[in-house]
Amino acid sequence: MNKSYPFIFGIGNPLVDVVIQASESDLINLELNKGTMELVDEDRQEEIISYFKGKNPLYFPGGSAPNTILACAGLGINSHIAGRIGNDKLGDIYIDRVNEYGADSGLVRGGRRTGSSIILVTPDGERTMNTNLGACQDYSSVDIDKKKLARAKFFYFTGYMWDTDSQKSAIKIAIQIAQENNIKIVFDVADPFAVSRNKDSFLEMIKQDIDIVFANKSELNILYDSEDIEFCVNNLGKVVDNFGIKLGKEGSLIINGSSRHIIHPSPVSAKDSTGAGDMYAAGFLTSLAKGKGYYDSGRIAVQLAEEVIQVNGAQLDKEVILNLAEKI
Repeated sequence: MNKSYPFIFGIGNPLVDVVIQASESDLINLELNKGTMELVDEDRQEEIISYFKGKNPLYFPGGSAPNTILACAGLGINSHIAGRIGNDKLGDIYIDRVNEYGADSGLVRGGRRTGSSIILVTPDGERTMNTNLGACQDYSSVDIDKKKLARAKFFYFTGYMWDTDSQKSAIKIAIQIAQENNIKIVFDVADPFAVSRNKDSFLEMIKQDIDIVFANKSELNILYDSEDIEFCVNNLGKVVDNFGIKLGKEGSLIINGSSRHIIHPSPVSAKDSTGAGDMYAAGFLTSLAKGKGYYDSGRIAVQLAEEVIQVNGAQLDKEVILNLAEKI
């Protein structure tokens, strides 16, 4: 394939993750819902940072879809990441990370400051995110490199893009371009709160537009108003042929048409679950892009998720990525 065109085209929210170790009581004191992502304003972020004064946060360029796309690029797949960042120091840090991983940059600079997410990690490895989108929320259809998208093989985005009208409109245009050019459309539901806010829209979009879906148990339960995983899986299977369900410590369920596969996990010690879903998507997409089947893609997806939960932050070091690339 022509190197000037991406194999995977992703649109997402490029955010800088601010990772802080926290206790269960800290979350209670701050009145936070454990394990979720909440959109907050700059004042709320400052309040949380002030509460943890004296601790040393760790800074990582992140954001769900960008994490996935950067990993795909690091794993050797020509990948394009689109989004908005500010003309500031955090924006410079982000561009450096994109260049380090060898991704094709579709990042537009200007306007508000670079978005950030304060991620509080409890001793069990669970993460609670407080995100201010900053420049991300202004991403619009005019920012899409439509020529590159039209030549891609996969278009990837997450449910987080449904949080502003501007982003939502951009995704709808991108979906239209993808459909006109027979590009596989891959959607990661991304977050339980995102499902709660947009359940009907997500269900309709999955039915009408999506080729491959990624979701975890919590998201699926909300999507179909049921704690019965088999009921949820059966209903999802009625509207989309291919999907990967993340089951946490139970591994993953992969559906490819009439084929069904269970991927059993390896015994690992979770340090920080930030980015597990992002790396799952990266492993899956990279494997599909390299021509592997759904079982092998699911197996590699789980492997990458297991790698990232053993370290702090949502991305793997470049050396780790390169070693993993040799095994895919």
